[in-house]
Amino acid sequence: MSFLIALLPLFCLSRAMAFQPKVTMTDTTGAHTKSPSSLTFTASTDQRFFFFNDTRNEEGRRVPVSVYGVRAGFLFPGKRDRSAFQGGRSASFKAGAGFYFVNQSLNRPGLLPNTTASVTRHLRIATVYYERYILRRKAFEMSMPLEIGYGHSRYERNDDPSNEHEVARGVFIPAGVGVLSAYQFPTLRWFRPLHWFGFNVLAGYRFVLKKDVPESQINYTGFYVSIGPSFFLENLTADVKAWRQRRKKTRS
Repeated sequence: MSFLIALLPLFCLSRAMAFQPKVTMTDTTGAHTKSPSSLTFTASTDQRFFFFNDTRNEEGRRVPVSVYGVRAGFLFPGKRDRSAFQGGRSASFKAGAGFYFVNQSLNRPGLLPNTTASVTRHLRIATVYYERYILRRKAFEMSMPLEIGYGHSRYERNDDPSNEHEVARGVFIPAGVGVLSAYQFPTLRWFRPLHWFGFNVLAGYRFVLKKDVPESQINYTGFYVSIGPSFFLENLTADVKAWRQRRKKTRS
């Protein structure tokens, strides 16, 4: 319920802007572009690596756990020109929602010390985010994402020798802040899809504001990082829009 209430302002805002074009009216060749004047839909996959206290190697060092997710939202145009935003990519900030999940097996003592039981952890986290751009210059951009969400945990404990099986569930409210840098590949006229892709580097810290989980489950406060490919949906939609306009002009 808390997550639905958090989503309500974003839903109302998107409905209020529904009568405006959702796609940037740009020529994405990189030579000259026009700044967006309305909301632009954007979406991307988002794989992160969380560092949990219970996931360590033989030396006792934390081992990153892969967290898979997807997020979608809107690019909001700036109300005034900013010198740090050049090259036609002048969106002021991004806002939307995301969903993340983890399925992990722990076969070594950690959550349940001094036992031989294995534990399977399932995490599901829904978030809303606000991402303010610090720098957006042609192919490179830097931003600061702020997140808050609602998480659900499920732990399955299996003890083969004693044939015991136990399930524990809990909920928590995570919040996070980070710094993200992204680079999009340059445009090639003979292969335009190249600039739909790029890569990003994200580093941040996650706070657990409230939790209601069994004592055997850990606190999820800690660092996270993300290094991986990036897909720029706004570049794809801009290319499709430009192609339709050229086709319409040719027919007329």
